Amino acid sequence: MGILSVLVGHNTFGRTTGIHDRCRQLALFTGDTVGGLLNATFGNATELIISVYALKGGLLRVVQQSLLGSILSNMLLVLGCSFFCGGIVFYKEEQVFNKNSATVNSGLLLMAVMGLLFPAVLHFTHTELHFGKSELALSRFSSCVMLVAYGAYLFYQLKNQKNPVIPINDGESLTESLDEELPEISKWQSIVWLAILALWISLLSEYLVDALEGAASEWNIPIGFISVIVLPIVGNAAEHASAVMFAMKNKLDISLGVAIGSSTQISMFGVPFCVIVGWILGRPMDLNFQLFETATLFITVLVVAFLLQDGNSNYFKGLMLMLCYLIVAASFFVHVDPSSVGDLSEET
Repeated sequence: MGILSVLVGHNTFGRTTGIHDRCRQLALFTGDTVGGLLNATFGNATELIISVYALKGGLLRVVQQSLLGSILSNMLLVLGCSFFCGGIVFYKEEQVFNKNSATVNSGLLLMAVMGLLFPAVLHFTHTELHFGKSELALSRFSSCVMLVAYGAYLFYQLKNQKNPVIPINDGESLTESLDEELPEISKWQSIVWLAILALWISLLSEYLVDALEGAASEWNIPIGFISVIVLPIVGNAAEHASAVMFAMKNKLDISLGVAIGSSTQISMFGVPFCVIVGWILGRPMDLNFQLFETATLFITVLVVAFLLQDGNSNYFKGLMLMLCYLIVAASFFVHVDPSSVGDLSEET
């Protein structure tokens, strides 16, 4: 089963690489803002599809931890590598990005932390009005609010896009920010390929979820480490490469759209979406990610927000983020989560 998970992960990586290539082509027609959003959306398709399959199987903690891991890997590993590689290539000049967009994303990430923090505090302080019920009700209400906030954020981003699309010959289009790079395929071909690749990922994701227990047993490592660290790295491999590539081309706004935009999308859309889907499926999925995971996310958001506040990047900032991710990975390697083990034992 462990070998199966590696093979599925490899195939998923190959398909998500194709997804990001198609997103890059579609970005030539839509502009940097929409292009970064498309990269984040289809890059997160793997995590969301895996989460739905895990929800159907009752693996609630696997869902929570895989989503959390995706947020952490994007904010620390993907953004850190982008800053580091871009800083090495352009070490003689300072790389800058849209400070206002980074500030908005940081605010949304802090709002997501608020949504996760209150249910966890209610649970562990035993201050719920109806123990076990108020926490779930609060999670579902907060999820609806977070989805509304994310919808408003999308409207704001699209209405304030600052990378206009310039029409060129034969009905094609080109953005100012992609330095005269010509599209290889048409807009509708890109959309069709994205749909096909997303469908293929959904088929592979079912096998990946089924392989989790076997992989944890064969590798003799905690299921939480696989969910938080291994799964997101495999799922975000193409997203990782895409963000680094844009940073090395001095297109940091797109890199931030991929990394920070992806984290914002998962925290403000992916997590509450899974709570609502769990509600529909009759699964008690909530926003209580436990104190250890919630504290990890809170500190991570603060670190990233401080590093983004001046609107520029360098290789040292990237190195700090990558080293922070190593600390997080080591922490989850020694962290035992009894509830995730319980989920798996119930299924077996």
